[in-house]
Amino acid sequence: MKIQKRKLGNSGLEVSALGLGCMGMSWGLGAAADPKEMISLIRAAVERGVDFFDTAEVYGPFINEELVGEALAPFRGEVVIATKFGFKANADGSGQWHDLDSRPEHIKQVAEASLKRLKVEAIDLFYQHRVDPSVPIEDVAGAVGELIKEGKVKYFGLSEAGAQTIRKAHGVQAVTALQSEYSLWWREPEIEIIPTLEELGIGFVPFSPLGKGFLTGKIDEHTTFESNDFRNIGPRFSPEARKANQALVELLGAIAQNKNASPAQIALAWLLAQKPWIVPIPGTTKLHRLEENIAAINLQLSLDDLREINEAASKITVQGDRYPAQFQKLVGR
Repeated sequence: MKIQKRKLGNSGLEVSALGLGCMGMSWGLGAAADPKEMISLIRAAVERGVDFFDTAEVYGPFINEELVGEALAPFRGEVVIATKFGFKANADGSGQWHDLDSRPEHIKQVAEASLKRLKVEAIDLFYQHRVDPSVPIEDVAGAVGELIKEGKVKYFGLSEAGAQTIRKAHGVQAVTALQSEYSLWWREPEIEIIPTLEELGIGFVPFSPLGKGFLTGKIDEHTTFESNDFRNIGPRFSPEARKANQALVELLGAIAQNKNASPAQIALAWLLAQKPWIVPIPGTTKLHRLEENIAAINLQLSLDDLREINEAASKITVQGDRYPAQFQKLVGR
C-alpha cells in the first residue's frame, strides 16, 4: 500500500507521513505484549505503507530493539529504523536507567550493540535520548559525526533538547530530526522549538501525539493502569487531572463526529497540518488502532477546521505536569 511521504527537514531523509512508535510493545505501558504478535503488527504496518519505526536501547532494556530488528529483517533497505543512545544502567544494580551517559566512547559502544540487535549495517537515525549536561553537545555531535563517516549511522537526531542545544549540535553535525512530545495537549514546542527547527531545516518527530492514549477518548478519570505503566506517576494522569482534561477530548469528539472520524484521527490530522516536515509516531499494540491511525493521513482539515480547533483548545487549560519532577529535569536543556 502506498501512503504519503514526508521529508524530515532539509536532510533528504524521506519517510512515511506517520511512523510507528514501538516502545509500548515491550515496556513502559504495562506488561510487554506477546513478541510474535508484535512482529506480525510491525510487518502489517510495513504492508500498509509505514516505513519509519522508532525504538531505543533503554526500552526493555534491549528487548524492544531486538523485537524491531527481528520484525524488520525481511525489509532491509526498505524501512527507516530510529534508535537512541544516552542512558546507562544505574550503578546500584536496580535495573533502572535514569543515569545519563553521552560520553563519545559510550555512544560508540551503544551504536555497536544497537547494530547487532537491530540486525542492520547502519543505524538510519541515531538520537541522543536526553541531553547530558556533563558532556558538551558539540562532543556528542562530533562522536555521531564520526559514526556517520564510518558508515555506521546515516542521520543524527536529538530528543527533548532545547533550542540552544539544537543550534550548537547542528553547528557541528547536521541534525536531521528532533523527537519531542507534541500534541494538542502539549503545545510548548510551538513557542521556541518549532521556529528553531523551521529556521535550521530540521524535521520534527512528535512522540505521544495522542497524549499517551488520552486523546483517543478511551481513558477517563475511572481508568486504572497496570502497576508498571508509567502513566501512574504522571501528574497529568492523576484522576483529578484526567477529569479536568476531558474537555479537550470532548472537543476532539465533537469535531470527529462532523468529519466521520475518530478523536485520535482528528488529533493526528491536526499535527500533520501544522508543518509539512512533522512526522508523528503514535504507538499501538493493536492492528485496528494502527489502521485507524494510518487513515488520519488522508483526513483533510480545512483552515476553518484548524481555526475552530485552535480557538476551542485555547480556552482549555490542561491540568497536571507532563512528567514528575525527577524526569522533568531531564528535559529541554
